[in-house]
Amino acid sequence: MSLETRLAEGIAGMGLELDAGVRGRLMAYLGLLARWNKTYNLTAIHEPERMLTHHLLDSLAVLPHVTADRLLDVGSGGGLPGIPLAMARPAMHVTLLDASQKKCAFMQQAAIELGLKNVEVVHARAEAFRPPRPYAQIVSRAFSDLSEFVALTRHLLAEGGEWLAMKGIYPNEEVATLKGARVTRDAALNVPGLEAARHIIIMEPV
Repeated sequence: MSLETRLAEGIAGMGLELDAGVRGRLMAYLGLLARWNKTYNLTAIHEPERMLTHHLLDSLAVLPHVTADRLLDVGSGGGLPGIPLAMARPAMHVTLLDASQKKCAFMQQAAIELGLKNVEVVHARAEAFRPPRPYAQIVSRAFSDLSEFVALTRHLLAEGGEWLAMKGIYPNEEVATLKGARVTRDAALNVPGLEAARHIIIMEPV
């Protein structure tokens, strides 16, 4: 089965509808990520087959929970989940924030090559970033601790906004000791082809 077919089946398996144009751009992004990864080590996963499930489909799994017109992806790394989400929602402005210069260089090049007019790349640490306007939603796959995610990005969240934390197994201990926020809802994520637990934890400030 080709990667294109696996992508289309995975998207359908999650109940999402993305047209052929979006799927084509996702495949082009996958090719860029695989190519740059050989030199810049953007991700520990090097096989395109595994990148498709562990990165593209995993990122798209949170799409039903993304409702903002402006989204901040903190610790975006190679552009995950921000770039796939920006492709799926072209009317949404997505800021990709990372402290690594080489990762920001890749994301900037990807945004240019893929024609992503709704993507902005910022090279900064979360605690030092001062955007002109706060964000209705802040997403991250990078933070190991929920309380740290909340503390470092609280100044970036708009009034009435929420954090979307992508996690593996359900983080019971982190939720129990959560500071500065409360969990409003959570969900197990079904990622076709990914034999691992995935969850989204959605929080609001307290």
